[in-house]
Amino acid sequence: MYGFKRWNYFSIFVIEKILNLMGRRKTKNITGILRVEGIPYHDAWVGYKCVNCQKLNNVIIGQTLLDPSKAYEICSWECENCGFIHSKESDLPFDNWEDEYNSSDSDTALRFWQGFFRIATEHPESYWKQCNVCCRILPFQAFSKHSKWGPLERQMECRSCKGAINAVLNPKRTKQQLHEASVRRRIADLFLEGENEFIDIESLFKRFGNKCFKTKKPLDIKDRSSWQIDHILPSKWLYPLKKENAALLSNEANAAKKAKWPNKFYTNNELIELAKVTGGNLKLFTSENPIINTSIDVNRGVERYLQVREKSDLPKRVDEIKKILQFYKLVDSLTNENKKLLGF
Repeated sequence: MYGFKRWNYFSIFVIEKILNLMGRRKTKNITGILRVEGIPYHDAWVGYKCVNCQKLNNVIIGQTLLDPSKAYEICSWECENCGFIHSKESDLPFDNWEDEYNSSDSDTALRFWQGFFRIATEHPESYWKQCNVCCRILPFQAFSKHSKWGPLERQMECRSCKGAINAVLNPKRTKQQLHEASVRRRIADLFLEGENEFIDIESLFKRFGNKCFKTKKPLDIKDRSSWQIDHILPSKWLYPLKKENAALLSNEANAAKKAKWPNKFYTNNELIELAKVTGGNLKLFTSENPIINTSIDVNRGVERYLQVREKSDLPKRVDEIKKILQFYKLVDSLTNENKKLLGF
């Protein structure tokens, strides 16, 4: 059932040309970066290196992830380069093993094939996925999280293509959208003023083994331009920077994380590890949707925002703070005096 070979790029090219002749599904696309119709972007793939020639192969699995024990029993994957069959029925091709150990009916081969299929199918993070923009088949980590999208719950486009799409979309945002986003960031900073804690950098590096938590890239504490401290729970949702909310990331990883909610960027296993390393709240880290931090001093934040210069546009500020309080659902956290002051 799972023995067929992966699509190759030529197949994708042919399919795309046929679909173009048939006419693409009409969608509104303002980026000029089009998705390729016909890509099974929700399907899971397996990636494995041929044990005979070391060629990287991909096999499409579909919408149901394999159980490792079932994969061992039923799968038969043929290397597209040398034709070697990866199956529990196959002898092993290792010249540095005794012949009796290579025999498919030996305990050594049995254990090897069990481990081989377990490595490829044990966790969602073990799988691969096809980007429906650049068509590449890439590891799980190359796609950002998207809840309830296929068995892997990953976005349709890889993070590289997502970056390209955002590069086109961001300048198209209206001045009003940019202004509102700026105001929201500014007010969030005011709410968190006095809430952030001192982060001991040496202790931070020690906790994370002097490596970027996401990429495992070694980091130099003295090279401040190469690393960042990530708010695991973003300040956008009013979480201050504390030991329990701080992760060490490389510049590249931090740029990809931005203000994403943790489970939209980190894998489940990474979230568990983060909670262990930082002492953070795993239930909060793994929440499917952002949860606003309502434990901050909202009234003090309002006071800070309304401290304006004489010529400032006070009515405009009042309108802005009211919108933000409603956006964050923090009106009930106001004192009666501030509710009356702001007209709630």
